[in-house]
Amino acid sequence: MTVQPFPNYIAGTWVAGCDSAPNINPSDLNDTIGHYAMASAIDTFQAIEAASNAVESWSRSTSLVRAEALDKIGTEIVARKDELGDMLAREEGKTLREATAEAHRAGSLFKYFAQDAFRETVSGFRSIRDNVELEVRREPIGVVGVITPWNFPLAIPAWKIAPALAYGNTVVFKPAELVPGSAWMLSDIISRAGLPEGVFNLVMGHGRDVGQAIVDHPDVAGVSFTGSTAVGRKIGAALFQRGARMQLEMGGKNPLIVLDDADLDLAVECAVQGAYFSTGQRCTASSRLIVTRGIHDAFIDAMTNRLSDLKVGDARDLQTQMGPVVSAEQLDIDKTYIEIGRSEGAELIHGGMRPENTPNGYYLAPTLFASSSNEMRINREEIFGPIASVQCVGSYDEALHIANDTDYGLSGGIITTDINRQRHFRDHAQVGMVQINLPTAGMDFHAPFTGKKGSSYGPPEKGGYAREFFTAAKVVHEGRG
Repeated sequence: MTVQPFPNYIAGTWVAGCDSAPNINPSDLNDTIGHYAMASAIDTFQAIEAASNAVESWSRSTSLVRAEALDKIGTEIVARKDELGDMLAREEGKTLREATAEAHRAGSLFKYFAQDAFRETVSGFRSIRDNVELEVRREPIGVVGVITPWNFPLAIPAWKIAPALAYGNTVVFKPAELVPGSAWMLSDIISRAGLPEGVFNLVMGHGRDVGQAIVDHPDVAGVSFTGSTAVGRKIGAALFQRGARMQLEMGGKNPLIVLDDADLDLAVECAVQGAYFSTGQRCTASSRLIVTRGIHDAFIDAMTNRLSDLKVGDARDLQTQMGPVVSAEQLDIDKTYIEIGRSEGAELIHGGMRPENTPNGYYLAPTLFASSSNEMRINREEIFGPIASVQCVGSYDEALHIANDTDYGLSGGIITTDINRQRHFRDHAQVGMVQINLPTAGMDFHAPFTGKKGSSYGPPEKGGYAREFFTAAKVVHEGRG
């Protein structure tokens, strides 16, 4: 029996790719979700051409037209959040509860930017010269390439695509190969929102074909990318060479400091949520747990007890608290780092193996190392799995030094009742996002998402700050002589 693959969306038409690939459920390897089209570079060029042809009319469309289209998209996403969440959990391995919440958030993002489309795009200034009027206008940059990762296959595309469209740009969207189902469903919703032909395009496929074509094409004015730091830097270098805009959200190796005066139950819950929810596959995951000596032993005991109770299983089972790793390749990476941690002298105190009584999928027990140091690779390199390590320190000052001693600077947290320490950490943590008595992974959709060092490059994402990337300033002087 021939399986009809889910097609790409180019110039307002659903188009077959040059090939197709199966989408396998990581919770149950016997479950093939469907076959999805794989675009070629030529397909991608056609999508870019369609987006380029649509720029002039869409950029000059009214804010009402754009707002109504985005609101329609957001409304349907929210109405279908259970269906979208089921697809997300099935293909990515995120628990159904988390996946449904992500779907709802994606809808909220479209509705937020629907309203933001009405925001004033012209600012008036008083010129320093007599009889001169001065204004600054914000104009769309043109065709935007959107390249997204597999770990948040609804929310991250939403917070890139929605502002791009809201501010009058056209979009060529390349999702990660591992999660085509969520991208296809999102694109299907967008395709029925009344957008003109070519304003939005979906091209599924390999980064070496589709992603490279987007990055290199002279008609693509800017690329918004989320993924690894290594890939982001290559993309950034290529975009710089041809003078295109870039918005790069990359890796993280996020610290969570736990001080002696912390509420132990809160500290453990924040650490578990930050390090192991979404199977630890978040760039904001708290993979470095930096704990002062007075609370260290109690924290270790409480963490091991909590992890022993954490139910690992099929992502769509409502009893599951942590699903599988997304793929065989990622599972191999996780296992490699577990062996690296052992060889470096860290103490494996929980996990490190496949949990008992789990289905035929890519499962790994929540893994915790103790007796680790910041020089170890498990504390230097982003692993992107359910693996965290504890470092014992003698003071807050030492904890802060270790927290900042990293090539990354995305998110950082502290658990303490001392308001002076809270404020000091807020002011001195070398991260883009600070969490106080909260998990490092929680973010608000209307606030900027940004990092420092090797975690981010370019304007922030989300909220009103998104306008900085998706629009360009034009300064107008008018003589009144």
